[in-house]
Amino acid sequence: MRILLVAATVQEASSIVPAQTVQAPDGSRVASVTLAGHAVDLLVTGVGMVATAAWCSRTFAEDPHYDLALNIGVCGAFDPAIALGSVVHVVSDRIAELGAEDGDAFIALEDLGLSGQEARPFARTPLVNSAPPTNAELSSLQAVSGITVNTVHGSDASIHAVRDRFNPQVESMEGAAFMFACMMTGVPFAQVRGVSNVVERRNRDGWRLSEAISNVGAVALRIIEAL
Repeated sequence: MRILLVAATVQEASSIVPAQTVQAPDGSRVASVTLAGHAVDLLVTGVGMVATAAWCSRTFAEDPHYDLALNIGVCGAFDPAIALGSVVHVVSDRIAELGAEDGDAFIALEDLGLSGQEARPFARTPLVNSAPPTNAELSSLQAVSGITVNTVHGSDASIHAVRDRFNPQVESMEGAAFMFACMMTGVPFAQVRGVSNVVERRNRDGWRLSEAISNVGAVALRIIEAL
């Protein structure tokens, strides 16, 4: 199979391949490797949904013939039942800040009359991976709903508000952008993330970033091996 493996950072990508392999020899964002007999293009986009959308779209435009796109990374958990260090499959995601504020109220983009229902992505209407690849390793993961943000939540007020608004289980800074690019191109995809922290007031002492990155890399490799 031909696989596009997408990560935001070299640290996340190097959970699967050696760090020196992550950087493409020509200085581009895509390095080609072989994993479990599959041809894998490894794309390091940079952090955030703008970089992810731009680099995924450029890569798909140059070569849309991937059999699978797999996004790996970390996320924060709103759901207290999700253990730190565990790996989840994000099957529903949305850009949580896409809209306007009206005092303390949030108005989603589709409620502002600025976009028709045929346009995506929305804040209120999630992107849903309705046909993830058939894969025993992927199926064994907990399926969760996520939000994608430019600013990770770190205040009690904003956490309470976004929970009331969307009731997400996890949040990342790239997931919905990756999903949208795949959906536009028609490439089968999966978004897999290691849970590095609880979404709360910023508390780096409570993070398990290294464990989350290591675990998601191991799971991603097993997913590729099971293809």
